[in-house]
Amino acid sequence: MTALEAAKGARPEGATTDEEAAIAVQKMFDEIAPQYDRANHILSMGMDRVWWNSTARFFDATLQQPQSRVLDLCCGTADMTAALLARRPANSEPVLAVDFSHEMIERGRIKMQGKPVEFIEADALNLPLEDASLDLVVSAFGFRNLTDYNAGLREIRRVLKPGGRIGILDFSMPPAPLKQMYRLYFRHVLPRIGGIISGSQDSYAYLPASVERFPAPKDFLRMMETASFTATRWQPYLFGIAGLWSATAL
Repeated sequence: MTALEAAKGARPEGATTDEEAAIAVQKMFDEIAPQYDRANHILSMGMDRVWWNSTARFFDATLQQPQSRVLDLCCGTADMTAALLARRPANSEPVLAVDFSHEMIERGRIKMQGKPVEFIEADALNLPLEDASLDLVVSAFGFRNLTDYNAGLREIRRVLKPGGRIGILDFSMPPAPLKQMYRLYFRHVLPRIGGIISGSQDSYAYLPASVERFPAPKDFLRMMETASFTATRWQPYLFGIAGLWSATAL
């Protein structure tokens, strides 16, 4: 795979352009939204909750500042949002939560009802936010679905203040020999189980393809640096099956 191909998100079957891919992914997440949480918890054996909380703790210094402005990008049903909010002091600025899937957002609204969260239905590559307006942007298991990773990083950098922080929590291909077992599980076991739970076999067949096409940790760190981030870091979780990419905006 070339560097250019690695910078592009995986495309669902039948999508030939970035626009078609974005529409297909949006439709896919709308369809699986009712069973999304249940499927994730089962397929990750509960580790998703551990990873959300670990990511939130990593950014405690920012989250503990009541006036800091925080965004959960590609928020899905707001589990990462909840983890971030749990570490905020009382009377803090609301956490912003952005996703392009209407059905995911609606389920997030129900889960976070009455809590200081502002949901925004929008495209992660074209955020309706002012330049240099945020202190922290976190994306958990959603950034990988963008049609253009470089454009996504540039948009995050645009809305972050200088010195603001970025955190991308996502899946990764672990090193050998675990890589072979992980690929077997992702290609053959996970799609079947996910399809049974969600009722959408195609959606969970797309997941392993998107993970395999996501840049390797070192490559993604270089992409962050190119997008004007510094102090880049990769923190692997569970032997590199998932991990947190973090950096500071220049």
